[in-house]
Amino acid sequence: MCLNEVSLPNLQRILNFYPLRNLASNELFFIHLKIQQSIFLGGYMEKEVIVVGAGLAGSEAAYQLAKRGIKVKLYEMKAKKKTPAHSKDYFSELVCSNSLGSDSLENASGLMKEELRILGSLLIEVADRNRVPAGQALAVDRDGFSEEVTKILKNTKNIEIIEEEFTEIPDDKIVIIASGPLTSDKLFEKISEITGEESLYFYDAAAPIVTFESIDMNKAYFQSRYGKGDGEYINCPMNKEEYYNFYNELIKAERAELKNFEKEKLFDACMPIEKIAMSGEKTMTFGPLKPKGLINPKTEKMDYAVVQLRQDDKEGKLYNIVGFQTNLKFGEQKRVFSMIPGLENAEFIRYGVMHRNTFINSTKLLDKTLRLKNRDNIYFAGQITGGEGYVTAIATGMYVAINVANRLENKKEFILEDISEIGAIVNYITEEKKKFQPMGANFGIIRSLDENIRDKKEKYRKLSERAIEYLKNSIKGV
Repeated sequence: MCLNEVSLPNLQRILNFYPLRNLASNELFFIHLKIQQSIFLGGYMEKEVIVVGAGLAGSEAAYQLAKRGIKVKLYEMKAKKKTPAHSKDYFSELVCSNSLGSDSLENASGLMKEELRILGSLLIEVADRNRVPAGQALAVDRDGFSEEVTKILKNTKNIEIIEEEFTEIPDDKIVIIASGPLTSDKLFEKISEITGEESLYFYDAAAPIVTFESIDMNKAYFQSRYGKGDGEYINCPMNKEEYYNFYNELIKAERAELKNFEKEKLFDACMPIEKIAMSGEKTMTFGPLKPKGLINPKTEKMDYAVVQLRQDDKEGKLYNIVGFQTNLKFGEQKRVFSMIPGLENAEFIRYGVMHRNTFINSTKLLDKTLRLKNRDNIYFAGQITGGEGYVTAIATGMYVAINVANRLENKKEFILEDISEIGAIVNYITEEKKKFQPMGANFGIIRSLDENIRDKKEKYRKLSERAIEYLKNSIKGV
């Protein structure tokens, strides 16, 4: 009899019923070791894992574990207790934008999505099915996307949905904390107690959404920047006078009071439009309002400034104002944003909101599997790790799930090097740094090529080709 090939339940039966005198001392030790190991892993015999949060990371993690035969208890509190940024009961709600970024392999976000497709990501598959026109970007119908993810998870074998706030972290279960940037105060207190670290935080913001029918298309026009895509973006042009009138009202507009925080830490990728404006008169014309790459068909010239709107639903009834994340009071948003040519009579179905994003000092706390160094039954995934953006959240959820599954199945750790974009982001958030700030997918953190290529597009294509080949080789036999 080879004990190494015997299942854990049968080992338990051997220990209970087999004459102990017939077992060598090393065999007894082996059996006890395996059983104790199962206890330590938190129900190894049943292969059960707790996943906290049904956002992008948690949803992906839960599904990947379940399809590998592992029982999942998925905690989601939204049905009973919502955060300031969430409005729906659906899982994987997209708050900040309906875009998952570029789908091009010349873009790091596009590469990460392709890596996720190779790994069999549920959420990218659902996003592909719910896409709406957005040029080279993968933008989705928000409700359609979230509804489908929710339906799948609720009907997936091995997933038990628990609709309540998760506040106590057990010692005897594997727990994946994917509670997101808006982790509840009670849970974050527990996390702080366990890690011994002060929380870092930044503010995130969501852009307003208006109805298409309320946009004055006699002033606005359809066009994609530099002619890329099929002209899906709506562009509201401004001349110099209109721009400065808008700028002056924006910088003096009344902002919503920020509560319970002593200072602001604004993450650049979601910088409120009023903050951008306050940094200089022309700053917006080099950022969200840049006219470069657009030619007004009505004048056949480039405008002084341009506000872009992107389709937010499949039917094309809703459009979000690109880059207009804001902390202005709702009445002020209506007043100031209605100064934009084409939006004078805009119907705002959702105003921009500001909310807190929290993240742990993952560079100090987590190992390469995103497991907590001082409590190896706890893993983290999603934006709470400092991995910024929708796609990165999905990627960390996928990555953690594979590693937890491999651990429960006594397989080797799934570690990706910084040759792939997923490996690069994991490397970034787990390598200790003096000053850690959230990071999303980008080519700047991926391993350099052996050859020096000056043309950026060619360089990025080469990096993507190498990453895809590396990933495919890495998952052979996994």
